[in-house]
Order: sequence, then structure tokens, then C-alpha cells
Amino acid sequence: MANPIRDIAGRPLVAVTGMGVLTSLGIGRADNWRALTAGQSGLKRIIRFPVDGLRSTVAGTIDEHLPGAGQLHSVERSARMAEIAAREALAQAAVSQCRRFPGPLFMATPPSEFEWPQLLRLHAAGSGSEPAGYTRLLDAARSGAFAAEYPLLQFASIADRLKETFGTAGQPVSVCTACASGATAIGLGLEAIRHGHAQAALCVGADATIHAEAMVRFSLLSALSMHNDPPDRASRPFALSRDGFVPAEGAGALVLEDYESARARGATVLCFVLGYGERADDYHRTRSKPDASAMIAAIQAALADAGVGPKAVDYVNAHGTGTQENDKMEALALSAVLGERAATTPVSSNKSMIGHTLIAAGAVEAVFSLMTIASGTMPPTMNCEDRDPEIGLDVIPSVKREGRVRTVLSNSFGFGGQNACLVLSGEPAPHREASR
Repeated sequence: MANPIRDIAGRPLVAVTGMGVLTSLGIGRADNWRALTAGQSGLKRIIRFPVDGLRSTVAGTIDEHLPGAGQLHSVERSARMAEIAAREALAQAAVSQCRRFPGPLFMATPPSEFEWPQLLRLHAAGSGSEPAGYTRLLDAARSGAFAAEYPLLQFASIADRLKETFGTAGQPVSVCTACASGATAIGLGLEAIRHGHAQAALCVGADATIHAEAMVRFSLLSALSMHNDPPDRASRPFALSRDGFVPAEGAGALVLEDYESARARGATVLCFVLGYGERADDYHRTRSKPDASAMIAAIQAALADAGVGPKAVDYVNAHGTGTQENDKMEALALSAVLGERAATTPVSSNKSMIGHTLIAAGAVEAVFSLMTIASGTMPPTMNCEDRDPEIGLDVIPSVKREGRVRTVLSNSFGFGGQNACLVLSGEPAPHREASR
């Protein structure tokens, strides 16, 4: 029997055999990739709820692709989106049989909470003459009349539903590391296979947090773009005129497998997950350290885990939110790690077209990164005609770029200094001469 192929550290190689995605651009890999590489935007004026009085009125909603989805609670909408993305990934991988997936589920999911319609119903249902509002809510909850709403408050509810639908092994794992969550879920799947705990893993990220209260919260943080007209110009990563991010809905899913197992069953190997790095800092509840030290450490950890050096990176799928601080710190981090190559390594931000899919971003952008490797097409960063001169990166503006892409660094940086990076490659051992 031939010796098994291992990575540079002697661990099992982890292959990607299936991908699925849903964003404001459409449902499925084909529609998303066609629009993304053409520079089309999925951002639009919010019509799901009144926006009178809001300073930011644009988002990447999925209502036109899933009729009726806008009327659902965000947990229900996220679950439906997660299932669609996972189903596409599993179909491509052809790994599930009889609704039994041979590995665990790692689910990146937003916090579960009641939204205004449910809170108003609960408050109205409270009894008593004039008890305090919170007392009325508790009284209504104890009545047992809101059993249907109960799952909406359970953090693991989406993962539990996906486990039931696809028959994943063991207990599903739900994670929420802010906007790094999607990448974290993939990192957990990678480690489970490397350590022999599983031969396959289903990694999914989904977020549908476009509701009135979320928009108010982000606005109070001064985090949102106010370039409302036209909507497709609102998201401006790395541009001098950037003024905030545009929130969006989306879901991404990957099927990861032990390479030897995938090869033995005759699966088509799409790409490899070579490395993963995650670092956090304690600077602020929402902000990262201005010196980008945690971002730098996360990128360095991902490259070290992959066993490659900075010269191996052919393309960066940037976090690129379009906020003043984040873009500047990401540029600082890339310059610190890549050195002189930071000025010549192509960089894109998918968020310029799909918006910031929040919890799902790391998973959605991993799918796009892998499609970049497969096609050799690097999507553009729209609305970056006035690139910030302090950002010394090779940002691809306006029009896609063609070229050989073997290895991608995909960055995900979240609130509170949650930073996760993935090294993805079309080769099990990318250009070894650049690995030191």
C-alpha cells in the first residue's frame, strides 16, 4: 500500500470536495460567481421594514432570491439559508447517503434573540394591572403560549436543525466569534480531521441579521456606510471616501474530507485547506488594537500552520469592510507580514459587491477564494477608484484580473479583536521554494 500523503507537518491533508453559497447576488455558486466577477452589486435600499430616520438605508438582503424570506425571523431565515448552502455543497461532494453525513457539523451562527415583533407580542400578552415591563414579559413567557418562539432563543437551534436534516455525526458545534465565525467553523473542521476525530466535516456559516434593531445598533456604533444613493456605491473598501460597512445576509458551506479518504472513494478534490490561524486581543469590545498586532499574529499563525512563507501567497481575499479603522489596520497587517510583496500581491474585497455578511463572512469568502483558485479569476473591488494613498496594497479596482492563483490568504477580522485567517490552495504543497 502506498504511503499516505501528508502535509509539511506530517498531518493528514484536508481537502475540499464540496462548496455551497447564497448571497445578495443569488443562490448557488454559478450565479454568485458570474455576478461577482462581473463587478455586479447585490446591495439595495431596504424595503423589508421602514427606514425613516435611519442614516443608513442600504443592505445586502436576499428577499428577491427567497420570496417571503423577509417576513421570517432572522433565525428562521438563517436556518433556511444555511440549509440551501449546505445542500449545494453536499451535492457537489456526493458524500451523503440516506441522509447520513459521515462527520460532524461545525456551524457559525449569530446570537439568537427575539426581534421587535416577538417582543411586542410578549409584552402585550402580559397580565396584571400595571406591572413593570420586564415582569410582564416573564409573566407572558410562563404562560406557555409562546412555544413556537422558544427555539428562536436557543443559540444552537440552527445547528440542531441542520443535523436533523443531513444526519451529521455526533453533536453539532455552534460557534460565534463575531465576523470571524465562518472561518472559525472551517478551522474547527480542519483540526477535527487532522487529529483523526473525523474523516469528514460539514462547515457552514449563515447570517440573516438584517432587521430594524440591528441597523439601529450598528448605526449607534457609527459603523455603517451612509452612502445611500445609489446603493451599489455604498460599500467602498480601501477607498479614501469609505465611511463604513454595509450589512448583508449570506451563507457559505464547505465539505472537508481527509484527502486519502476522499481519494479512496473517488471524490473530486477541489482544493485544500492548508492552514488556519486565530488570535484575539483585549483592546476594546468592538475595536481591534490600532497597531494590528492581533491581525498580524493571526496571519502569521495561518501561514506557519500551512507550512508556507509569505512568498507563497498569490492573492489575498481581504476582510475589507470599508470602515476607516479596519481597512487601515488590515493594510498595516499585510504589509507587516508580506513585506515588499504587499504592494504587488493582488487583493480583493468581496464585500464591495455582496456587503458584509457578518457571521457568515468567513465561510462565504472562503468559497469565493476557492473559486478564484479553480478559475484563475480574481474578482474586483468595486468603488475603489479613489484608493486611499495610505493603503499601499495592490487592490484590484473595478475590473476582474486573470492570473494563476495557487494559494490564497483569506482574512476574517471581527468585533472585539476576533481574528481568523485561512490558507487555501489548489495544491497539497504549494510552491515549496516559497515555503520558507
